[in-house]
Amino acid sequence: MSGKPRLTYLNGRGRMESIRWLLAAAGVEFEEIFLQTREQFLKLDQDGSLLYHQLPLVEIDGMKLVQCRAILNYIAGKYNLYGKDLKERALIDMYVEGISDLMQLILMFPFSPPDAKEKNLATIAEKAKERYFPVFEKILKQHGQDFLVGNRFSWADVQLTECILAVEEKVPSVLSGFPQLQAFKTKMSNIPTIKKFLQPGSQRKPPPDENYVATVMKVFKLG
Repeated sequence: MSGKPRLTYLNGRGRMESIRWLLAAAGVEFEEIFLQTREQFLKLDQDGSLLYHQLPLVEIDGMKLVQCRAILNYIAGKYNLYGKDLKERALIDMYVEGISDLMQLILMFPFSPPDAKEKNLATIAEKAKERYFPVFEKILKQHGQDFLVGNRFSWADVQLTECILAVEEKVPSVLSGFPQLQAFKTKMSNIPTIKKFLQPGSQRKPPPDENYVATVMKVFKLG
């Protein structure tokens, strides 16, 4: 077995994508195992690999980690993307939590009933433009630095970049009126590790389609 982290999930974004983003931003190569059937998931669970009977699963440094927040905290700490002290970590956590609230709406959007899609899309646009993006626009304007916390690249920057791009896929004009965030997106997208992750052929996953939704429903027995 190689020393690379091994990620077990489905072949799609879901709750694993932020973990892929953070590892890629840290310049860490990783391997992936994609589940396609309910039977594969149940076997993994019966083997005792899933502490709470759920994915994502990340095997790293001899550990089998579940729960997204625990995984992301560990990666951010291990690769020096979690601030220089407790105060900076608190800010990073606060920003990441806010971004995660918006990302949750995007995560659930593909599973919306057809008659609710338009309303849910409008909610994403409204929350981004009225609640979340103004916060980060103000933070960047006030301190005049390239990064959100401590003038150094952190997990918060990675999460916000992922979020901006995910919202733009649904609402292309969402950053009009946010010049600081437009500049931030450009800077972050040109950081070499992120630039590489944004290229075709990387381990970044495409937006969820009907096939991905059907696989999720089948593997996790949601339908």
